[in-house]
Formats: sequence, C-alpha cells, structure tokens
Amino acid sequence: MPELFSDDWATNYKDIWNSNEGIARELGQSNFSSVVAFGVDGEDDPRVVLTISNGQIVSAGSPRGESLNWDLRASIDEWGALVAKPPGLMKLGLAYTSRKLKFKKGDYAVMIKDPRLSTAFVKCFALMAKAIN
Repeated sequence: MPELFSDDWATNYKDIWNSNEGIARELGQSNFSSVVAFGVDGEDDPRVVLTISNGQIVSAGSPRGESLNWDLRASIDEWGALVAKPPGLMKLGLAYTSRKLKFKKGDYAVMIKDPRLSTAFVKCFALMAKAIN
C-alpha cells in the first residue's frame, strides 16, 4: 500500500485520474492545464506535483522545481481525514475557512465559483484514497 504523496502513490493517482473512473475527460473538455502540488503544512516544499495538460496528468511525482499554479497544504492528520472520508463542497469549504486546508498558491474563491473546477476538486479527493489501496 503506497503512502500518501509518495512517488508510488503519485503513479497510482495519475493512472486512476486518467482512467475512465477519473476526471481527465471532464477537465479535458475545459482544456484545463495546470501544475498542482500537495504537501504538508509547515514544510517548505510540496510532497508531490502533478502536471496536468488538457485534463490529463502527464507527470506526477516529487517536485522538480516546477512553477506551481496551485499548492495545497494541510497537516498529516487533516490529509488523512480528507482521504479517509472524501469531502463534499461543504466539508472542503469548512476545511478552508478553518485553515485546516490551505492554498499556499492558487485562489480557492476563483476555483469554487467555476462548477467545472469545483466538481473536479471534490472528485480529486475521492481519487486520493483509491491511489492508496
């Protein structure tokens, strides 16, 4: 079982994201491209970086100096809770407003107002748990 945000987890996550059960097709219809990082609050660097091109994750793994569009941080315990029971928009909003989920880079308000992005954002948490199993 890969550890959350490890290179093995990142590879599994990429495969699931790009599969039929993932969200690549939905984001591809919007021509979504971005560089997204996930990490632990208080650490200088993120633990994993995803490069997304037209909805598909084209690379996933440890940071290699990429210029990030989004950098999400939370404590290890909070990530565990978000992965164990994937949140909906309400729970994500509460995590954000209580500063349990932080956007070190990127704008939560902009993302949440775009239904295509907010739907994908919620779904990405459900995929995180699948990448561990």
